[in-house]
Amino acid sequence: MHPRDQTIFALSSGRAPSAIAVVRVSGSQAGLVLTTLASKLPVPRQASRRLLRNSAGQPIDDAVVLWFPGPGSATGEDIAEFHVHGGRAVLVALLAAISDIPNTRTAEPGEFTRRAFENGKLDLTEAEGLDDLIHADTDRQRRQALRQLQGLLGDRARDWRERIIEASALIEAGIDFSDEGDVPAELRAPAVKAIRALHDEIAKVLAAQGQAERLRDGLVVAIAGEPNVGKSTLMNQLARREVAIVSPHAGTTRDVIEVQLDLDGYPVTVIDTAGIRETDDPVEQEGVRRARARAEDADLVLWLVEGGRLIEQGARPPLWTPGDGSDRSRGSVWIVRNKIDLGIDPGGAGGAEPAGEFGISASRGDGIPELISALVEFAANFFGTTEGALVTRTRQRDLLRQALDSLRRSLELVEEGEELAAEELRAAAYALGRLLGRVDVEDVLGAIFQKFCIGK
Repeated sequence: MHPRDQTIFALSSGRAPSAIAVVRVSGSQAGLVLTTLASKLPVPRQASRRLLRNSAGQPIDDAVVLWFPGPGSATGEDIAEFHVHGGRAVLVALLAAISDIPNTRTAEPGEFTRRAFENGKLDLTEAEGLDDLIHADTDRQRRQALRQLQGLLGDRARDWRERIIEASALIEAGIDFSDEGDVPAELRAPAVKAIRALHDEIAKVLAAQGQAERLRDGLVVAIAGEPNVGKSTLMNQLARREVAIVSPHAGTTRDVIEVQLDLDGYPVTVIDTAGIRETDDPVEQEGVRRARARAEDADLVLWLVEGGRLIEQGARPPLWTPGDGSDRSRGSVWIVRNKIDLGIDPGGAGGAEPAGEFGISASRGDGIPELISALVEFAANFFGTTEGALVTRTRQRDLLRQALDSLRRSLELVEEGEELAAEELRAAAYALGRLLGRVDVEDVLGAIFQKFCIGK
């Protein structure tokens, strides 16, 4: 039997041990699995209590079972669910009993969702939204992923594709009736009007402000500076726990340390880097090299200096090797003056900090709330407004651009010949079909679904 025709099963809840564990079974043998282990099928979509037994009649667990006959199920196939006690021994016994039934096998990562996609239960944009929802770390990521799962982009793309096909039908009808005098012109006018409206709608979506794609990955903030200026202490303050070793000895941090933060719903990765200085220690040299690389790739660098150090106006922190020709093209740099609790003048007139400079005491916490507030404001400006954002992945944006370019070319070519315009409309419809996952997407399916967890 082909693997796609086999019945799949997997643990669909969290790792054992747990109070309750859910094991899901999907495929043509799901009913047989349920009757073999639970004696008979329960009423569809109603929870029933059953004593589960293996093929030898030995009891496994006192459980709750559910039955979802296809096609009215999450995958479009017959589905059985076993809600059992979440001990490891219970799960091992249950999974072994299911595997004893012919033509059943353990599901691969994302295989339940892939079967739902292949059976028309959701399109590819919704599957991507589900993946994002599973991996969402902050509330803003959750809301964005949920909008995609609910079909925000997919519904619009289906509407656009249908309208392109309608416009294409008008253009091609003009080709069929080319010997009827003014008939082609009468058909061309409403088609051009529809194509222009579609072009403007998609262009507006692509031009919308905001960085919804970046919200999935988060903002990267690097803490950098010379050795022993308090980088690790600041890292621990931002994380509100000890994630980095703090020592008075220079060169303690040898590698890059990362921590994930949720700042007002914005996902932020904070990086504590090795102190940047000249050194003969090969291990520390590697740490400095990595620190430079991560700082140069970060969206924002917090460059720590001791409060009294003078920094000339316009001077940039030494993140680059002198004479290497490198340049910062992405991120911003803030000067953070540490150790103000020692009475060191932070350099601002009357205690006020210049724009892009902050005075803090990483050890006592002075100035940390103000720095965090500034980080939240920076994140808000960086991500822009993502509420209602349609495009959340580069793949989606690229395919919408392809559709937009084809629509633009069809408008340019329609006066030269309906055949050329009709071909561009077919290309636009094809791009939207790929966006939804309905045509020629086998090459991207594996890359998408293999990122799912087993059991989803």
